[in-house]
Amino acid sequence: MTTSVQTNSPPEVGATLQRMRLARGLTLEDLSRIAGVSKSMLSQIEREKANPTIAITWRLANALGVPIGELLTSAARPVDAIRVLEAHETPTLPGAHAGYVLRILGPMDLAGKYEWYELTLAPGGELASQAHDPGTVEHVTVLHGVVEVEVGEDRRKIKLGATARYAADQDHVLRNSGKAEAKALLVVVHR
Repeated sequence: MTTSVQTNSPPEVGATLQRMRLARGLTLEDLSRIAGVSKSMLSQIEREKANPTIAITWRLANALGVPIGELLTSAARPVDAIRVLEAHETPTLPGAHAGYVLRILGPMDLAGKYEWYELTLAPGGELASQAHDPGTVEHVTVLHGVVEVEVGEDRRKIKLGATARYAADQDHVLRNSGKAEAKALLVVVHR
């Protein structure tokens, strides 16, 4: 008869978190911004000085695009040839107060270089953004409905299937002024 020894110590989330963060090329500041967890808390977790709550672990897993269980295992997993991110695993930035939902489709390791999102705008909803870094360009392709793009004093309605390209290094707004939900693919290229 074989017996196995089990320990009652919690999983070492910090080492796993740090490995995943570094594998994606993210700084503590990057992950803090994406996950909505303070940089000091992330540092404490990675140094095993603090254990994250379930809510924080869930936010970190969403930000890294992995199932929550993956953060709770300390063994490095082999890399799959094809990594499928299920719909419920896709990090989402809810902007219900402004009538939008932004699903983060791009991998976190490209954040700050190339980012792509699925943007859903309720009727009257808008995604208002402050100016990004100099040279940043956005591309919006309308998949459903009509999206109005406002950059500075310029406003254009973008219809189904059309793509708008514009400098995003100034304040800009994506708006649904129609009566039906609108959906678009938003690609951000940082230079």
